[in-house]
Amino acid sequence: MIKRDDTDQKDITMPDIRIALYQPDIPGNTGTILRLAACLGIGVDIIEPAGFDISDRNLKRAGMDYLTTASLTRHINWERFEEWRASTGRRLLLASTKAALPYVDVTYRPDDILLFGRESAGVPDHVHEKADERLIIPMMEGQRSINVAMSAAMISGEALRQTAWR
Repeated sequence: MIKRDDTDQKDITMPDIRIALYQPDIPGNTGTILRLAACLGIGVDIIEPAGFDISDRNLKRAGMDYLTTASLTRHINWERFEEWRASTGRRLLLASTKAALPYVDVTYRPDDILLFGRESAGVPDHVHEKADERLIIPMMEGQRSINVAMSAAMISGEALRQTAWR
């Protein structure tokens, strides 16, 4: 757990939930997620290779000055990320349009990792197989997907509601 000190509120204990991005394609989405994570006290893991350089101006524009306060870990590839995750015993929850379990029907844990795939292709089958749970955001029929940054906000918000915002 992470201890946070807010001047307007008493100390609250925040869970150690993390957002993981599998080979993200769009720097603006990643910047938006880093800004979200900085504001919510959530760590972010980027699983390389990303489709852009971490110094990309679109990433910086979307993340604004929040990038300096975001807790970011970069993993050289999926295998290294999975080694790290396995060593921590954390549960991996994959957001996917191919899932059946609505994200609001999950009981979240304070140390869950919320994994989001590439904007262009999601994640490959071997990553799906490693997920402890696969979550879907229910949508209107005929719609393809929700923006990854919006998906990260929705699912991390629910995870925090259950584990921290009580």
